[in-house]
Amino acid sequence: MKKLGLGLLVGLAAATTAPCGALAQDAHAGGEALVPVAPAQKPGFDRIHEADLRADLGFLASDGLEGRMSLAPGDDASVQWIAAEFAKAGLVPAARDADGKPSYLQSVPLVEYRPNSAANVLTLKSGKGSQSWKAPHLLGGYRDDIDLTAPLAFAGYGITAPGLGYDDYKGLDVRGKIVLVFEHEPQENDPASRFGGTGNTRYATNRVKALNAQAHGALALVVVAEPNRKHPSNFDRQQRIGGSARRVPGLPVQTLVDDELHIPVVTVDDGVGAQLLAGAGASPKALQAAIDKDLSPQGRVVAGESVSLHLENTVRKRGISWNVVGLLPGSDPALSAETVIVSAHHDHDGSNGPEIWHGADDNGSGTVGVVELARAFTANGAAGLKAPRRSILFSVFAAEERGLLGAYYMAAHPLRPLATTRAMINFDMIGRDEAPSEQTTGLIEIPADTTNRLNLIGANYSPDFSRTVHEANRSVGLTLDDRFDHENALNVFFRSDQFPFVLHDIPAFWFFTGFHPDYHHTTDTADKIDYAKMTRILQVSYLSAWRFADEAKGPAFIANPPGAK
Repeated sequence: MKKLGLGLLVGLAAATTAPCGALAQDAHAGGEALVPVAPAQKPGFDRIHEADLRADLGFLASDGLEGRMSLAPGDDASVQWIAAEFAKAGLVPAARDADGKPSYLQSVPLVEYRPNSAANVLTLKSGKGSQSWKAPHLLGGYRDDIDLTAPLAFAGYGITAPGLGYDDYKGLDVRGKIVLVFEHEPQENDPASRFGGTGNTRYATNRVKALNAQAHGALALVVVAEPNRKHPSNFDRQQRIGGSARRVPGLPVQTLVDDELHIPVVTVDDGVGAQLLAGAGASPKALQAAIDKDLSPQGRVVAGESVSLHLENTVRKRGISWNVVGLLPGSDPALSAETVIVSAHHDHDGSNGPEIWHGADDNGSGTVGVVELARAFTANGAAGLKAPRRSILFSVFAAEERGLLGAYYMAAHPLRPLATTRAMINFDMIGRDEAPSEQTTGLIEIPADTTNRLNLIGANYSPDFSRTVHEANRSVGLTLDDRFDHENALNVFFRSDQFPFVLHDIPAFWFFTGFHPDYHHTTDTADKIDYAKMTRILQVSYLSAWRFADEAKGPAFIANPPGAK
């Protein structure tokens, strides 16, 4: 780790805290009286201070941390600060260092690279000759330089879902082939679809599709937007964000050194997809329509055609970032072996020199939220009260902006058994009031008043979890919203660190106050945070996490949420 000078770090981290915090609202949004907080939980509840959040976020989103780019000194400083705050709060180190000593840092080895878009090329070879495409028609890259030539196969949406009775690879042999698939999933605009209705399921993300292709023996995955879509493609949606998505030079790409995914994934535009499928016996629109009609597989080898893929990088280096992890041991001798996770991510999009992407809401807000809850839970012990029966793992993940890398690393290298992890609350952007932006215009309806609103992402996968949060909210009075679980244009479900744990059947929710025009722009600064609302969000999170850690039975996980009946 690159360390700041000791004096500078101590000075930055010496933010004072106020002796009193913001009080909960007097009533629910609907007018009901608030339920008093139980005496066993009251010291921690009262320890959540708006002044702490202001001071801490002022540090994390300051110019001095230069936007906290993963593998850059500013993010290293945020890691040191979080670890120091966990130690001051009295959490137990949850990891071990290279010498086997207890540590607040779980190392996350990364590879950083920059694809050479001028050289990267996809070539289709057939009886009619060959045709090649480069950027902007071809996007993506791979950690290693590669040259592949292989037959081409089409595998529908690229999904194998035994629990839903669906398999795009049924009767299709793709071993040694390059596979083309559509984005998203079948019947996504049908509220009664077995794929969870109109929301995204965990099968919709390209990473899951790539791992599935790899498991079937494919050499590479080519992704094209579904031709009959009623929303922007993933690439179009990202470009609508603007800000760092259009930065020149572009943001570096990072991946895990030991990532379980070891085949390249590239995206092509509609025109390239149509030409790749010209020999498939049906147009892309017809192929999608046939799948969506009755979920019948349309996979096939595209006879007489092969694809060559050349990918290289201009820069490639290794580095280490860290998940910061501290444990509050449970008070019950038996249940303390079980775990509840409270998480966020500490990185953002860095600086290009003259401009800084401060990342106050994304995700300085979540980071200081985890730190404040660590203080809240340990305040109960200081008051002579017992901790909840289960243990709580406070985790602030590395490299989320580069692809949820710290979360995927911990899910692959868990510090506590995943089989006995009962629930996860993930904070990512909990500091603002949702507002219309270029990214969301025309894609999701935003309520007129979002000043007291918290979005819960993932409720389809655990109604029990949702009920517990709603019960805890009776003492706080937020307006809870599940809109993002019922839309499929913004891909919200798999855009934050709870998702790798959902893939392991863990009830995991993302707490999220919504998008706004400053999202991934240099203007996401600490002065725009709604600190009073953020305090209320942390209060309901504290009460929810307490329930998950103390109740007799954890929330159930629904592997394949049904659509509307």
